[in-house]
Amino acid sequence: MGRTAGYMRLLPAAVMAVVMTACASIGRIEGGPRDETPPVFVRSNPSPDARNVTDSRINIFFDENIQIKDVSSKVVVSPAQEQMPQIIAGGRRLSVELRDTLIPNTTYTIDFSDAISDLNEGNILDGFAMEFSTGETIDSLRVSGMLLEARTLEPAQGMLVGIHSNLSDTALSTIKLERIARTNQLGQFTIRGLKPGNYRVYAINDVNRDYKWNRGEDVAFYDYEVSPTVNNIIVTDTLLSSTDNDSIVSRPGVEYLPNDIFMTWFNENYNSQYLKNYSRSDSVKIELLMAAPSDSMPTLTIVGGPADGITIGPDNSVLEASAALDSLVYWITDPVIYNQDSLLIATRYLKTDSTDNLSWVNDTLKFNFKRPKQKKEKKKKNEEQDTIAPPIPLLDFQALGGSSQDLHKPMTFKSVTPVASINPDLIMMEQKVDTNWVKIKSPVIARDTLNQPLLFEAAYDWEPATSYRLTIDSTAVTGIYGLYNKKIVREFTTKALEDYSTVTFNLSDTTGVDIVVELLNTADSPIASVIAVDNQAYFPFLNEGTYYARAFIDRNGNGKWDTGNVADRLQPEEIFYYPKKVDLKKNWDVSQSWSLLELPADMQKPLAIKKNKPKKNTNDNLDGENENDEEDEWGTNFIPGSQYNDAQRTNSNNSTTNLRNNNNRRTR
Repeated sequence: MGRTAGYMRLLPAAVMAVVMTACASIGRIEGGPRDETPPVFVRSNPSPDARNVTDSRINIFFDENIQIKDVSSKVVVSPAQEQMPQIIAGGRRLSVELRDTLIPNTTYTIDFSDAISDLNEGNILDGFAMEFSTGETIDSLRVSGMLLEARTLEPAQGMLVGIHSNLSDTALSTIKLERIARTNQLGQFTIRGLKPGNYRVYAINDVNRDYKWNRGEDVAFYDYEVSPTVNNIIVTDTLLSSTDNDSIVSRPGVEYLPNDIFMTWFNENYNSQYLKNYSRSDSVKIELLMAAPSDSMPTLTIVGGPADGITIGPDNSVLEASAALDSLVYWITDPVIYNQDSLLIATRYLKTDSTDNLSWVNDTLKFNFKRPKQKKEKKKKNEEQDTIAPPIPLLDFQALGGSSQDLHKPMTFKSVTPVASINPDLIMMEQKVDTNWVKIKSPVIARDTLNQPLLFEAAYDWEPATSYRLTIDSTAVTGIYGLYNKKIVREFTTKALEDYSTVTFNLSDTTGVDIVVELLNTADSPIASVIAVDNQAYFPFLNEGTYYARAFIDRNGNGKWDTGNVADRLQPEEIFYYPKKVDLKKNWDVSQSWSLLELPADMQKPLAIKKNKPKKNTNDNLDGENENDEEDEWGTNFIPGSQYNDAQRTNSNNSTTNLRNNNNRRTR
């Protein structure tokens, strides 16, 4: 390989598989061709792969004026620098000054990723790097691959990727990464300047710039140790002459392996446990907010006053709690307690200690409540002494929903304060037959979940396209503070069966694993999920619209997606995207075949819902152009990516096979 091709350090062919193009948007002088090529390296001082370098200032020259963007998030130097280097672009020159003292006998790599572009058109020079050595030899091996987000298969843009020759499981959190790179817009990376040996590959979102992983940071790890090698190969190029005649030429080249490392990043969702906040927004409410989910409840014991020694619990309060038990609201029912303006409460709860373990701690918290002053009404002259008694306050209990009712959903209700009881004898349901209301079986209104005393629902076997009237008499609902509801009358009509559509996904490549399929909206958010049965995922009662889908291997059978764990070397559960949109009209029954391993992971997610869309040049317009056509044929409008070694990806995430044509079409 010629010297110019060598020092430009383009990513290997396995990773840099495809170049994206789009319509230009920047103006130019009419009649002249648009510049669509990135800057070309001309020379540098020191020269590429120079030895015995002692000057920490590097000047790099290109064939046109350049600019550099997002230096702090895209450019990295190996070995990792304590101080950020100074990098300035001026004209055709790029100047770099390393502020850390140069280490003797060390190979240095300045990796610019996709930060450099030409000044006029913004054509990006992707994968450019500069290498030199402060000793007699230069380490020239490298490894390449791709990094995606585990939950959404989004390309990881600008994330730090590095290696450790220390193969200990604790090296990632205790030792700085030895050689580093950053991912480009497609999530691709190349780590350069490696010596022969065995390495572990990691990726981190290095928030505090210490080049180590802290447990709250995003992270990825490769399941295998890698041993970088280089092979001599023959490279075939196609040249286009001025007469538009193609010619094929061959030249010697090199191939750096492995170039198919595939990782998905995740977050352990770890937070240190402590009492984040406590408050008393109302005389009857005591609120605690913990910093992390918990499986243990705190204990609260009143200190001093008329309620001294009383523990707050089911006998004197109603608990409103989040599913993770990190948000707790105690609705106090004992007037001896809530009539006190100031409460001193001894609290015992779990807290993370200095060794990162949970231990019980004791704290004394003061809860104050300032009661609002009652306004004194001025009596008018000649006003009689006798006044009308103020109205009795009502329990704010509401029936949610409008005039339409989904067939597959229950009625829902919400109260502002907890409910003590609901009298079923004071609830009436009527059905409209012709023009008459006919009394039918009344619904049973019950709590939605155990620790949600404000939310209620009533399941019912609805008749399609039918009018109903629900009446809840006053005093049917009693609050824990003795208040009653006002009369509620809700008239509504259920939807017709013809208003709905269904989707069935017929899955393949699922042998021996449990699969959960999620139906997504156009914002890439799940709106429904089902466990696949006999390789089928069935979604009924869908409104017309556009949908997408993803699936995951439910490793532990709990029906929800689980993240990874670094200490246990546990990868997050594998995600697969259905690579087409599903358009539904009313009364459609759609059946789709879905081979989970049909496409590589980076080619699965439809462009329309991909958030990290790469924008190679400033004249590209990928934020919606032709997105409506992307589902018709695979490979036409999808962002292309690498073909990976299947044997290696099987035990990593999102195993793939070669791309095959899909002839399945939407049916009614």
